[in-house]
Amino acid sequence: MSSQPIYVSKRKASQQRNRDWRKVWREELKIWWREIDKVLLGLVGILMVLGTAAVAAASPASADRLSTAEVTLDEFLFLKQHIVWQVLGLGAMFFGSLLRIDDARRLGILLAGAMLFFLVLVPIFGTEKNGSVRWIDIGFSFQPSEFLKPGFAILLAWVLTWRLRDPNMPVLAVVSGIMGLVAALLMLQPNLGATLLFGGVWFVLILLSGVSVQRISALVGAGVVGLTAAYFLYDNARHRIDDFLGGGTAFDQVDLAERTLLAGGWTGSGLWLGIRKMNLPEAHTDYIFSVIGEEFGLLMCAVIVLLYLAILLRVLLRLFDEDNLFVLLAGAGLAAQVGGQAFINILVNLQLFPSKGMTLPLVSYGGSSTIAVCLTIGLLLAITRRNPYLQRETPGLIDMLGKKEDER
Repeated sequence: MSSQPIYVSKRKASQQRNRDWRKVWREELKIWWREIDKVLLGLVGILMVLGTAAVAAASPASADRLSTAEVTLDEFLFLKQHIVWQVLGLGAMFFGSLLRIDDARRLGILLAGAMLFFLVLVPIFGTEKNGSVRWIDIGFSFQPSEFLKPGFAILLAWVLTWRLRDPNMPVLAVVSGIMGLVAALLMLQPNLGATLLFGGVWFVLILLSGVSVQRISALVGAGVVGLTAAYFLYDNARHRIDDFLGGGTAFDQVDLAERTLLAGGWTGSGLWLGIRKMNLPEAHTDYIFSVIGEEFGLLMCAVIVLLYLAILLRVLLRLFDEDNLFVLLAGAGLAAQVGGQAFINILVNLQLFPSKGMTLPLVSYGGSSTIAVCLTIGLLLAITRRNPYLQRETPGLIDMLGKKEDER
């Protein structure tokens, strides 16, 4: 009988802990909602909804193209899978956005280190798809380069802030070495498109970090040499560049994409009424922008472009008065990652850029790409969190840089 009061006491203590935990969680959610950039979150949500409609339009075309005499795919297979990936992606986005800046930095650095390790393994143990070895199977298949994207921007931003502790630290050499390693590993796959995207993010970060014009010129020259070497050493890169410069033929996928994009006119042919998309390879991934043009019209394509521009502008406005160098660099790097990938994909569909095999972020179907992009957005939301009741007492870095230029 004496054990009964002890049991009741333990149960009450457990209930009290649960109540305390729920109270803390509710308070954390209130703080998160108060500090999160709701405008950016809303823009991302609109793009994801439009992406679901676009995958619904493209799914029948891709299912028909990938069906065989033995296996007929469900015409809405990719739509169903896309919704699953989006739910998982939203979970990754929510998790990332809950992090404090220090935790986001740690996660990004760990993610970059882990994905670089897997990139080393890809040429040895990777699986081949469409002529490239970019995926690795560890019980489930994923693309390490996709998850490296958010980690890469954060890692480089962290390294570049070392100069605040010691101006003599060779941060430019370190970040250039990281970029060179990533480029070498990606070109082994080969993956020229991702290499260019990572190079663009690297270039944006070194520009913002205050590197001298002479060093930037030298780096640009090194980049031109690298692209020239890629043209002569990699058949895949040379063929794509030659096709782009030579105009290709009526059977090239980029030409098919442009024809599909323009087929719907300004207002589109209507959902599931498009015809040209049935001949388009990778309609649900690389060339989904063309499917949007055929079924929803060029006006909808313009809306999507404006949404990406609005996301970039919103992030820049959020970072304009930032006085933390890491936040400024990491936020700009993550935004450049998403924006750069979006506009490369769009330019490919418009025949203004060589074909790169790159998805349209937040819109295209994808497993690794969807989750990785959502995690990138989550970390961007975490880094741009602000307490609306606090006013900054110091000028932003951009203001200080402007004053220094005036003094000169």
